Amino acid sequence: MAANDGTILIGKSETKFEQLVLKLANRHGLVTGATGTGKTVTLQKLAEGFSSVGVPVFTADIKGDLSGISAMGNALPPFVNRAKDIGVEYRAEQYPTVFWDLFGEQGHPVRATVAEMGPLLLSRLLELNEVQEGVLNILFRYADEQGLLLLDLKDLRALLAELGQNKELQAELQAAYGNVSSASVGAIQRQLLTLENQGGANFFGEPALDISDFMKTDEEGRGHINVLAADKLMKSPRLYATFLLWLLSELFETLPEVGDPEKPKLVFFFDEAHLLFENAPPALLESIEQVVRLIRSKGVGVYFVTQNPLDVPDKVGAQLGNRVQHALRAFTPREQKAVRAAAETFRANPKFSTSEVITQLGVGEALVSVLEGKGAPSIVERTLIAPPGGRVGPITREERAALMKESAFRSKYTETMDRESAFEMLASRAEAASKAAEGSGGIGGWLGGILGGGDAAPAPSGGRSRTTGRVQPSLAEKIATSAARSVASSVGRQIGTAIVRGVLGSLLGGRR
Repeated sequence: MAANDGTILIGKSETKFEQLVLKLANRHGLVTGATGTGKTVTLQKLAEGFSSVGVPVFTADIKGDLSGISAMGNALPPFVNRAKDIGVEYRAEQYPTVFWDLFGEQGHPVRATVAEMGPLLLSRLLELNEVQEGVLNILFRYADEQGLLLLDLKDLRALLAELGQNKELQAELQAAYGNVSSASVGAIQRQLLTLENQGGANFFGEPALDISDFMKTDEEGRGHINVLAADKLMKSPRLYATFLLWLLSELFETLPEVGDPEKPKLVFFFDEAHLLFENAPPALLESIEQVVRLIRSKGVGVYFVTQNPLDVPDKVGAQLGNRVQHALRAFTPREQKAVRAAAETFRANPKFSTSEVITQLGVGEALVSVLEGKGAPSIVERTLIAPPGGRVGPITREERAALMKESAFRSKYTETMDRESAFEMLASRAEAASKAAEGSGGIGGWLGGILGGGDAAPAPSGGRSRTTGRVQPSLAEKIATSAARSVASSVGRQIGTAIVRGVLGSLLGGRR
């Protein structure tokens, strides 16, 4: 039920159809409301509308309900009657859907490399303090300088082990970049173990996600709806929020500037948006605000979905021009404050009190205000939300398995890759040092420094010079480093001579 005049039908108010203007859809949006008021159905309706006009969509599926968008809708009486009340004909549809899953169970695996995640987002994921985050930044710099690719968590573990046990290396890095303590390294290692126990290791590795695979259309020109299975992921909310923030930063870095296109290149729905902003440090909040502000010029619309409008900081909320507000409760002082805050974000309608109507809306009703004309918000209207065309509710396990089997991405992402990276290179260095030490009769101290056996002894060829404290690379190390750098230069994401940062794009000195 998408219109052919550059708009998407949302629903009908007392006097007119409420429609989202495609040319202004990349100005972002907000869908809020208490549990059970119809947010998920509204999200599905919007996703279907974008798909129908050729705009790909990415959305997380928190409860599994959105999976029904891939199946033909049912002409159930409530939907047929709602369409009739609005003045449109109900038409069952089935939309092109691709399922993704960080754990690879309910969709194609989604992976990123440690290098792509970068130290800032990785620090937030590991819940590191400022000192520990500083050590992680130094570790990334050291990996850059040594040509060590950080692809998965075992690469990071190997590098942490070397840094934690090699006192000379700690002293060298401390002299160049600042304090590096074994205690901080140990804290990062413990947090890394916690992340692995929560299943985070599934996310790091290769083949890494090609962001262009989220931006496909089918044979009929309809945009693919990319659904991330998030029911299990929500048990690790910080991983969920960090992954979606990483995805936003990847879109920002990868896509070219397009200004204001006739329709978005991609629409990104961020469900349970409060998880993104909870306990986020000021620097990260500032970066999020910048990305949201600037990513619209890449043709990407970001729509936050959350229960309480207060969940979204003011600087971000000010950029969300298209708004759908479902009912809110007003029993507690905080809920009453949320109602007032939500009402104040709308352009007032003289026919009713916005703050009063918010608490009176029924299921499937919402207050709607969209950008129109030159980008000014429309007067808020009480609106009946149009019914989705796809199935409302989850599909069966068998239906999901059949869709995944037919997916064009099945062969691309199913099998993992494990090419030579930091773990293998450090092991190769240790082996080369061991052989050299055997030849000169003294393996103990230096090899212990690499593998955790105490302070470094006088180094053989390929070890650390007593005079400078710096690595004198052996021939094997030179070959390994050269090979790693050659591999890095050929990576499809143009890593180049330094490991990519992936830290919210060029805003923080990004990778390009």
